[in-house]
Amino acid sequence: MEEGEGESSSPARPLPGGPSPHDAICNDIYDRLIDSGNDEAVFNPNLRDLLESHLARLPLRYGLDLNMDRVEDVLLHQKILADAEDPEKRPIFFVRFMKCIWTSAYGNDGQQQSVDSTGEGSGDRVHERIVAPNLRQDIKDVPVHEIIFSSIDKPKLLSQLSALLADIGLNIREAHVFSTTDGYSLDWFEVDGWPEEETEGLIRELDSAVANNEGSLSGASLSSASDKALASLMKVGDWEIDKRCLKMGKKIACGSCGDLYRATYLGQDVAVKILKAEKLNEAMALEFNQEVEILRKVHHNNVVSFIGACTKPNEFCIVTEYMTGGNLYDYLHKDHMTLELPQLLKFAIDICKGMDYLHENNIIHRDLKTANLLMDANNVVKVADFGVARFQNEEGIMTAETGTYRWMAPEVINHQLYDHKADVFSFAIVLWELATSRVPYEKMSPLQAALGVRQGLRPDPPNHMHPRLQDLMQRCWDSIPGKRPSFKEITGELEELLQLVQASVEASVQ
Repeated sequence: MEEGEGESSSPARPLPGGPSPHDAICNDIYDRLIDSGNDEAVFNPNLRDLLESHLARLPLRYGLDLNMDRVEDVLLHQKILADAEDPEKRPIFFVRFMKCIWTSAYGNDGQQQSVDSTGEGSGDRVHERIVAPNLRQDIKDVPVHEIIFSSIDKPKLLSQLSALLADIGLNIREAHVFSTTDGYSLDWFEVDGWPEEETEGLIRELDSAVANNEGSLSGASLSSASDKALASLMKVGDWEIDKRCLKMGKKIACGSCGDLYRATYLGQDVAVKILKAEKLNEAMALEFNQEVEILRKVHHNNVVSFIGACTKPNEFCIVTEYMTGGNLYDYLHKDHMTLELPQLLKFAIDICKGMDYLHENNIIHRDLKTANLLMDANNVVKVADFGVARFQNEEGIMTAETGTYRWMAPEVINHQLYDHKADVFSFAIVLWELATSRVPYEKMSPLQAALGVRQGLRPDPPNHMHPRLQDLMQRCWDSIPGKRPSFKEITGELEELLQLVQASVEASVQ
């Protein structure tokens, strides 16, 4: 799964007939455990095989993220994942004190600074480029804890966890987020904000916060509440698909909760999003319901066309038109395309027309990014994937941290009220991506990028970008949502610029 397509990395797959990509890391871990005299390494003859199985469940990045000075953490992670398989124990939280850092309230430039006990800089990686100024005298000792979490994996789990930690006053300094091949999460966070080194009180706070989530973090199976949520879909309409009429083709993409296939339906090329029955829970059921309800009501040349859905138990799927051009993320990054200005403007205008239509119909997409923008055979771009889209309610209250971090608006990250202007911010990042053919904040992890955006970070505008386009992009990612233009206004500006560019090209030819 590409980073543009989700929050967690997918497990690495070895080449057919070749060695596992985890072998070197596994050998290093095993040797270090033996050298340290670890009891399990010394007395368990099967440890090497257990380590190999553990690493094979996880992405290669897991091994690269490990702190080899604490190699015994691998054994802890094994135990936590094993405990997570027990529904009575889920979700699993493990908490431990890590270190203390010395921090001043503010440096001379107003940025919060921190140094550890050795005097080395240790702020968020977003600020590694900032050199700590002369610190004021009001320095204090700040404990840093590690929280390890495991449960059934599901969409937006990272958003839920980060919100939960924020609600109890914790600041995430660093995060490592993984999905196993068999559907479990393994996430660990380095946090500050808990005022004491002891962990008992923090564990009690976490237990209470998890209980208040009413089991949503445990990965519980489909409940009666979700049955009710799907009740409206059970009234079969002319959009109901008989899966027997689908002739399934190859898998196009896979995710933690569903897979996308190419298929034919009554002679028409279609794309089929099939939900994994074993992953279906209340949150997924509500999301499926909402996506079908929205797709049924949208009809526009720049929005992917809805063909139908199957709502029979254990057969949930959504069928849309098949877009032969694929998505813009792959087009830009896998095909290494550099767009000429006229083509860039045409793509941007297509996106804006689709988004303006959605906003006119009171729909917020909430996950606008190049991976969710598809092209047909004529390179017409259409907005797709309405899994987290919502009808705007009158109060403007929406779930925080919905979408994908690299494209997410600061008000969404900050758990503030937000509206359709959050989509405009995401479009600004897409526009930057179209102009550069680069992944936004490519040298940062998604969470580091989110922390930076929250504090005002934006991608560096490219030097070659047309001045009017650059000005529009910067207005679209303004930190104040009310200052961002509407998609109708953006479309007008882009169409005017395209006319000027085309006229200039024609004049130069003559």
